Amino acid sequence: MIRFLGRRALQAALVLLVLAAVLYAVFYLAPGDAARLACGPKCSTAQVVQIREQMGLDDPVYVQFWHFLQGVFTGHDYSTGTGVLHCPAPCLGQSYRSGELVTSLVGQKLPATASLALGAMVLWLVIGVGTGLLSALRRGTLTERLLTGFTLIGTATPVFITGILLLLVFCSWLQWLPYPSYVPLTADPQQWAWNLLLPWLALALLESAKYARLTRSSLLETLAEDHIRTFRAYGVSERAVIGRHALRGALTPVIALSALDLGTMFGGALLTETLFGIPGLGQQLVQSVQLKDLPVVVGIVLVMGLAVVLANAVADVLYAVADRRVVLL
Repeated sequence: MIRFLGRRALQAALVLLVLAAVLYAVFYLAPGDAARLACGPKCSTAQVVQIREQMGLDDPVYVQFWHFLQGVFTGHDYSTGTGVLHCPAPCLGQSYRSGELVTSLVGQKLPATASLALGAMVLWLVIGVGTGLLSALRRGTLTERLLTGFTLIGTATPVFITGILLLLVFCSWLQWLPYPSYVPLTADPQQWAWNLLLPWLALALLESAKYARLTRSSLLETLAEDHIRTFRAYGVSERAVIGRHALRGALTPVIALSALDLGTMFGGALLTETLFGIPGLGQQLVQSVQLKDLPVVVGIVLVMGLAVVLANAVADVLYAVADRRVVLL
């Protein structure tokens, strides 16, 4: 386990390093002047030159990238024109647009995105795995056909359509819920949950259809394997065969897909965040790309990459828990 975690840590560091290098190269080659964007359209040429010096944009791109890597491990000092702003490690840079430290900006947006992603994942796993299990156990019946139709409709319906329908039904027509307005968990846990319920459902209904189909096919495949027939031949009860053996093996691909979806959800839930007014990383990333705010873009993408790497590392460990045939290498 220690060797496995050590290799995962090295792989994570390499992935994040490559991501940062690619982003720096792309933004260095992209048209536009970050100093002009930060200073504003009314700035004179002399002011733009001063801003460029303060931001370190006169340095070659590899020097800027090296300073960024140094800041991650040792922190960095930024000139404000009248003083020095210290960014403690891990320092992801300073926003070209607002002058705010990227770590502070990501820290403000991350709780909203994490709340959305984790809550939706719990719902889509409960709905998806439960639906897939029932569909597999009721194979060939009307229940299976109805559940199959549900999964097809869920897969084909975009999340913004589902979100609009949920808002119309529960907030406008029935008036059971208020229109969502993000409330931090630390401020009011009850309001936090109520205001995130519809965004969770919008994402979960889309994703659960995919998990239902995957669980059904994986469970049917596992039930047809030799060791399952052996258990049945020895008189093991059907509940034990399914719960202790078949379901554990069938959940392996579900775990892999959950890890990937959870990691990408940290930056990919832009439509849901926009529709329900959630101030998360997705909205911030799009705004920063439009403004060519390189430090913010790099910081958010690195957080997304770290989420994907960590989620997949946890998934690898859960493989061994769910299926004893899996060995951590």
